[in-house]
Amino acid sequence: MDVDDHAEELASTLGVDKTEVKSDLENLVAYSVPVDEAVQSIRRKYGSDTGNAAVPSTKDVDAVDIDDGNVTVTVRVITVGCRTIQYQGDEQVIREGILADETGTISYTAWQDFGFEPGDSVTIGNAGVREWDGQPELNIGQSSTVAVETDSISVVEHDLPCPIGGHTSLLELRPGNRGRVVDVEIIEIEERVIDGRDGETTIHSGVIADGSGRLPFTDWGARSILSSGETYRFDDVYIREFRGAPQVNLSTFTTVESLSEDIEITDDAKQVEIGEAVDSGGVFDVEIIATVLEVREGSGLIERCPECNRALQGGQCREHGAVEAKNDMRVKAIVDDGTGAVTAILDRELTESVYGGSMDEAMSVAREAMDKSVIAEEIRSTIVGREYRIRGNLSVDEYGANLETAEFEQTSDDPATRAQSVLEEVTS
Repeated sequence: MDVDDHAEELASTLGVDKTEVKSDLENLVAYSVPVDEAVQSIRRKYGSDTGNAAVPSTKDVDAVDIDDGNVTVTVRVITVGCRTIQYQGDEQVIREGILADETGTISYTAWQDFGFEPGDSVTIGNAGVREWDGQPELNIGQSSTVAVETDSISVVEHDLPCPIGGHTSLLELRPGNRGRVVDVEIIEIEERVIDGRDGETTIHSGVIADGSGRLPFTDWGARSILSSGETYRFDDVYIREFRGAPQVNLSTFTTVESLSEDIEITDDAKQVEIGEAVDSGGVFDVEIIATVLEVREGSGLIERCPECNRALQGGQCREHGAVEAKNDMRVKAIVDDGTGAVTAILDRELTESVYGGSMDEAMSVAREAMDKSVIAEEIRSTIVGREYRIRGNLSVDEYGANLETAEFEQTSDDPATRAQSVLEEVTS
C-alpha cells in the first residue's frame, strides 16, 4: 500500500481531509519514518489510535529484517548520540546509536528522549524497522515503549564496533558513526567564517591526533576553550566523510573536557599501498612509496584566480571569467607503486624544492626562454623515474585519485633499477 492508499484509508476512517492527511504522511516518510509508524502518528494526531496494527514480534537482533514491520527487542545500549534535524519547519532533537545483544548489533534512531544511556539494558517494544545503508535499523517513536531491565544483557564485546560508551581511536572511526568519544591533542586549529544555514557562522577547523593517527575536525560551536597543543576529551562527536576520509564533528551536544595528562601521539603517517588507499575511498594523513611515471600538463608555473584560487585556463577562470591572475607553482605527478596509481599534487613550496629554485627565479628563466613550459620540463627531467616517499591526504572522486602532498622525499633507490622494475610490472 502506497502513501496515497494510506491517506485514502485514514481520511475515510478519521473523517478528515485526504489532502491534509497525505501531506502529513509525506512529511513523515520524507524524514525516514516507517510508513506504519507514520500512520499511527497520524491516528494519534487526529485523536484515534485504534488502528489494526499487528502485534510486534519479539526477536533477537540478528533476526531483525528490513521487511519486519514492528518488533520488540531486549538489548544493551552501546552508544547514544544527539543531533538536531529540521522537521516540518521546526527543529527536533533525535538520538542515534548502536544497540546489541548476544547475537549482534543494530543501529537505531529515537525520536524522543527515552532516558536510556550507554550500558543500560532495555526492552524496546513496538519499534519500527527501516532500511539504512542496506541494513535494518530500529526506529523508536511515540508508539514505542522502553523498559529498563534489572539484569544486564550479555553482549559479545569483541564483536562490537566500539566499547560500550563509544570510546574510539581515530583510526577506528568511520563516516556515519555517532555518539563516539575521543581523547585527542589538537595539532592545528583555525577560526573561519562560513555561509551557514542561518547566515554567516563562525567555526573552528583543524587537525587532531591520538596514538593511532590524525584526522580533520570541525567544531561548529567555535568553542573558545580549544587551543593548539592541548589535550581534550570530546564526548558525543559524529563522523562525516570529508574528501573521502572521516572527519570528526563537534555539535552543540558535544561535551569538551580538558585533560590533565598528555596523549602519546604518533608523528608518523600510516603507510599503505596505493591500491588499498584508493579502494577505501580516501585516507587522511597517509604515506606511500611510489615511482613518478609522468608529470602532467598544468605543472610548473601556473596562474590562479584571485577569487576562488582555481587554476586559469587560457587566462580565464571557469567561474569568474577574465580576472587579474596571480602566479603560482605546482606539480601534478602520476605516481605508481605497483598496486595502483594516484596523482600527487605538490604546492608551491614543494614545487620550488624539486625545481631547485624560487618561483621568482623560475619566472625569470621562463621570460628569458619566452616559454613557461621549460620549468615543467626541468621538473620532469628531475623527478620522472625516481622513487619517492610521499605523505599527504588521499581523496577519490569522479575524476580519479589525488594525493594532496605534504612531504615529498626521494628514497635511496637507484633510479635506473627502479624504472626497470616498474616497466616490468606494467608490461607483465
